[in-house]
Amino acid sequence: MAVQPKKHEMPVQEASVRAHNFKEVAIGYTEEIAVAEAQRCLNCKNRPCVEGCPVNISIPEFISKVKDRDFEGAYGIISESSSLPAVCGRVCPQETQCESKCTLGIKLEPVGIGRLERFVADWHNANFVGEPEMPLQNGKKVAVIGSGPSGLTCAGDLAKKGYKVTVFEALHLAGGVLVYGIPEFRLPKDIVKKEVETLKKYGVDVETNVVIGKTLTIDELFEEGYEAVFVGSGAGLPRFMNIPGESLKGVYSANEFLTRANLMKAYREDSQTPIMKAKNVAVVGGGNVAMDAARTALRLGAENVYIIYRRSMDELPARKEEVEHAQEEGIKFEILRNPVEIIGHCNPDNGRDPLNGFVKGIKVIKCRLGEPDEKGRRRPVEIPGSEYVIDVDCVIISIGTSPNPLIKNTTAGLHVNNHGGIIVEEGTGKTSKDGVYAGGDAVTGAATVILAMGAGKTAAKAIDEALSHK
Repeated sequence: MAVQPKKHEMPVQEASVRAHNFKEVAIGYTEEIAVAEAQRCLNCKNRPCVEGCPVNISIPEFISKVKDRDFEGAYGIISESSSLPAVCGRVCPQETQCESKCTLGIKLEPVGIGRLERFVADWHNANFVGEPEMPLQNGKKVAVIGSGPSGLTCAGDLAKKGYKVTVFEALHLAGGVLVYGIPEFRLPKDIVKKEVETLKKYGVDVETNVVIGKTLTIDELFEEGYEAVFVGSGAGLPRFMNIPGESLKGVYSANEFLTRANLMKAYREDSQTPIMKAKNVAVVGGGNVAMDAARTALRLGAENVYIIYRRSMDELPARKEEVEHAQEEGIKFEILRNPVEIIGHCNPDNGRDPLNGFVKGIKVIKCRLGEPDEKGRRRPVEIPGSEYVIDVDCVIISIGTSPNPLIKNTTAGLHVNNHGGIIVEEGTGKTSKDGVYAGGDAVTGAATVILAMGAGKTAAKAIDEALSHK
């Protein structure tokens, strides 16, 4: 039988409808679509797709189970390698990882591996009624700092090996960036909650509202009997452009904007931490976080939302799917444009000081692409005299984040690089401080969920090897 040349389409909400609600955009495969998509897999002997997966899921094996309609068996295979399958199936950039290695993709579209992973995880969550088998405890305690993807992965892998793991989370809900950073329409929070609850069933304890470096220090964790500490505290320190007007009211970092909307529900009328309901919004940046912020602003009632990006559409770092969804929803792309000033107007009640004013526009300059930079991307070159103003009343800066300096500033002997990332040994996640490991965005700066999970997995293996010999 001939192989269908293209992936089976993912059912989605209509753009005109979803742009005004926070329900998940992608509806998910049915059983019939999932089986049909699984039948496209060639079941290659050399399994190149596994090589492209940062957590090394046995992809052909789980897809074979889907072909046979053994969906729970497929889930069992995935969960051997991944502690967050329902999350990964939604937010991982499969197109540049496992699917980019798919043999079928050489001549046709690759198998929809991510869509199948999501289907399997959702099927399990909807149909499984049992309890996971508790592993035999080995009497050793490990602390995990941060409940984002790297921390949860490390905790899950160690708990399954019998370690008593406690996860310390600074916020009031577990999930890290999965909860505060990624909007509901891309990753429903009930999904994250379900994944966390599954880890708790393996014996993982989660303590919220604990700020390591303030409430407790890493040294105090060792004093309390923890034999190893994994730092997965993420990269929550926003970067700004340092252009005039960034202190005006109505200017947000993407981190603050998304945290207020996703975690604190700041758009509600009764919110104690309200967020500005803007009419015209500019989002500076071109990554997934920028897309999330723009699409959130639209759902909060903005009439016009602009993505301002200094390179071309071909260089946009956001996932192709997210860009397409944003375009379908009416987000406007101001490409090859670089902001030079945020323009404000004074509130009469605050006098004439422009620092007390509100945003009324953003001045941008046109760019062209020049020679490649050190990363191989063509450098934007500003075109003199091409400035113009876009009328907006809100600006969201989404140009990246850095690791929070709190842990490194309160932990003697922990070495960091010039960007504040914790320095680790490749292949183990070991830091310069004995017994302390790290991974995810706290090491690399802002990156993908699956890469953070891979780092958590690597550190869990190294911790197990180290403590098993004690």
